[in-house]
Amino acid sequence: MKIAHIVSTYPPYFGGMGNVVFQTAGYLSGLGHEVMVLTPKYYERKEIRSEEAPEAHTHSEELQEEIDYAKRLKTPLSYGNAAYMPQVKNELDDFDIVHLHYPFFGTANMVRKWKLRNPHKPLVITYHMDTRSGGWKGLVFKYYAKYWMPRILNSADKIIASSFDYIEASDAREIFKENTDKWIELPFGVDANRFHPRELPEALFKKHGLNSELPTIVFVGGMDGAHYFKGIPILLEALLLLKKEDIDLQVVLVGDGELKEQFMFRAKGYGLKNVRFVGKVSDEELPYYYSMGDLFVLPSINRGEAFGMVLLEAMASGVPVLASNLPGVRTVAEDGGLIFGPGNAHELRDAIAGYFSKDTDQFEWKQNARGIVEEKYAWERIVERLDSVYNELVSR
Repeated sequence: MKIAHIVSTYPPYFGGMGNVVFQTAGYLSGLGHEVMVLTPKYYERKEIRSEEAPEAHTHSEELQEEIDYAKRLKTPLSYGNAAYMPQVKNELDDFDIVHLHYPFFGTANMVRKWKLRNPHKPLVITYHMDTRSGGWKGLVFKYYAKYWMPRILNSADKIIASSFDYIEASDAREIFKENTDKWIELPFGVDANRFHPRELPEALFKKHGLNSELPTIVFVGGMDGAHYFKGIPILLEALLLLKKEDIDLQVVLVGDGELKEQFMFRAKGYGLKNVRFVGKVSDEELPYYYSMGDLFVLPSINRGEAFGMVLLEAMASGVPVLASNLPGVRTVAEDGGLIFGPGNAHELRDAIAGYFSKDTDQFEWKQNARGIVEEKYAWERIVERLDSVYNELVSR
């Protein structure tokens, strides 16, 4: 089949939606399909806004062209991750399946209009997340969710959700209730070959001045304004509570952005000496940073976090997880660890202390985390199910 995926962000831009599409495209291609990803042509755009190393995080045209499957379209209008790609209406007619990844402000409605003109062509939409913001942007998002989002989703032949738990609490819940037969629950996946249990990377502990024999927590996530919901201040507050009780552990935070300096300043003010903000790491290094951890923490504070791909990467690495009790996120976290109340540093403190207590069989937790990934979340299994959905639609 010829399959088009339409998404607002795509590697090398840092973001969960784009990474999901990149992995999906690769595995679909491995099944023999011809896959093209239609995405905005962002040149000279800072992937993560960092004052320390802006050049290292700027997209170049050469780098963009190295990424497979993508056809980057010029955008006469764009704002943040919203982009108007008028060429889309002329690009889709030759494909057997069109797969839109929502939200994509500026382009999603053009895909809907294309579907109205081509009712015989199958359209699949993945609903990734609700959109949240303050001020005037928040008002725009609310209007869009009330007026345009139902029209866009209802134009699809099938709608995919990473978990029904998330959808039932989302802005799309009424659409879901009205036509549950159209919806498919299909989680995102993880490359279980790239992320797998490894020996402790002693070189990384040495590089960052840490002790490989101490209990180690890992966090991976953006530290820019767009990822404010990741909840790093909650983690730091929980670490302060543990410090006051003389519970000795160390923390590695992977990620970059303009908020990083604020977080570093707060950690220093708390007197947290064994906390390391290591910045953005390469794709090659990332699996080894997960392997530093005895425990992975995702302390997100609201539904801006809809799934948590990093949870799967940690679990695949044999690292149990603690995550906020949020719709969608908890579905994954409870498979490979435990949940705690969003924004509740005291509950997070209790969960961390409990995991590192003598009563916890950490080896069993680590085995379970890896086992559930192999059974349920490996990309091969996910894309095989997606392929079945495509085949059913095309054969109608």
